[in-house]
Amino acid sequence: MTSWNPHSWQRFPAQQQPVYDNPSELEGFLARLRRLPPLVVPEEVVRLRHLLAEAATGRRFLLQGGDCAEQFKDCTPESIEGKLRVLLQMSVALTHGGRKPVVRVGRIAGQFAKPRSKPTETIRGREFPSYRGDLVNGLHADDASRRPDPGRMLEAYFHASATLNHLRALTAGGFADLHHPERWELPGGSGEVPAYRRTLDQVRESLDFLEALGGVQRDVLERIDFFTSHEALLLPYEEALTRWIGEDSSYYNLGAHTLWVGERTRQLDGAHIEYLRGIRNPIGVKVGPSASPEHLIELLHRLDPDREPGRITLISRFGATKIQAALPPLLQAVQATDHPVLWSCDPMHGNGTESATGLKTREFSAILSELRQAFEIHRTHGSHLGGVHIELTGQAVTECTGGTEGLSEEDLAKAYETGCDPRLNATQSLEMAFLIAEMMRG
Repeated sequence: MTSWNPHSWQRFPAQQQPVYDNPSELEGFLARLRRLPPLVVPEEVVRLRHLLAEAATGRRFLLQGGDCAEQFKDCTPESIEGKLRVLLQMSVALTHGGRKPVVRVGRIAGQFAKPRSKPTETIRGREFPSYRGDLVNGLHADDASRRPDPGRMLEAYFHASATLNHLRALTAGGFADLHHPERWELPGGSGEVPAYRRTLDQVRESLDFLEALGGVQRDVLERIDFFTSHEALLLPYEEALTRWIGEDSSYYNLGAHTLWVGERTRQLDGAHIEYLRGIRNPIGVKVGPSASPEHLIELLHRLDPDREPGRITLISRFGATKIQAALPPLLQAVQATDHPVLWSCDPMHGNGTESATGLKTREFSAILSELRQAFEIHRTHGSHLGGVHIELTGQAVTECTGGTEGLSEEDLAKAYETGCDPRLNATQSLEMAFLIAEMMRG
């Protein structure tokens, strides 16, 4: 492989990139981004790598979740707190039921871009450039909004910064204190999952017992680690947030703690793999039906030639009807290499359907089925599933059908708010966490 630098990706074919009509305008915004402070610090990135390495050996469990694509308009205290609340609730259910500490990673503070299957879409009889996330263009269907605007990269940076600022204030200020989980209550949400109430009572009793023995320090329970992630999609933006850290003699992307590469952009000779191979962040790789064992092994060689623990998370995403045939060959191929990867499961992207009215949706039972099969396949092959990757929101949306709420296709229009793909709502997410905890125990 050739030598690497933050812009060496420009020598390779780059998929899913918008075409900006004014190169000098683009360069002006990128120059401004390069001068702005980093959003995260290398020490946090290194900390996450250690935690992911432990998850790969079965000592921890990765919970990665959040919006399909964040929108600038949702950068509000209520929206940010809602996502953090549901992830905290889920982590309590997973830790208590699965008997493992949870690594919490949000699809947040940077998940502003989305790959699309087609460059254009037809809306009300007119063809427009596809919406690629607020990082690139606007959701509103008109010519001005759908034009790729490089100024949105600067907007994305400041929205990510504001989101991170609020998350840090919450996690450092006692919001995540296990002594006060009532702060995490979601209106009309968690009260509909009775197991959560019982779990909280048991957690409180356990804490009282441990503190009476002097076996746990109170401040340990008042703060949590919370990390951010997004798909490394818009490469000029990612390059602008890449910084040389002299102490480590390494480059880090300091726009997030961890990044992932998607099913559409992991070509071996592509720009995204070239970019990601040179940064020190942990890297996630979405692995779907198009992946072959040979492709995956070569991908691991390029991204992790030194087989570093905590470096690679493989995120399977096949769909409930395809995982039985697709996952075992990949699992066996990776096992033969001794790469210390962390296996996670994204049960969302392979289970998309369309309602009779044309709305994209996902069925709770299909999501659950893929997860259950993933756990079983890993156990059968002497491996273990060490994480989940879920699109969710803290809002009471009606985008996925099923679950204890019994949402049907007729309910979708009541609160269908996503700009791209359907998400589990708070109640569905928490219900899913309890079911995952059962699977963790076998």
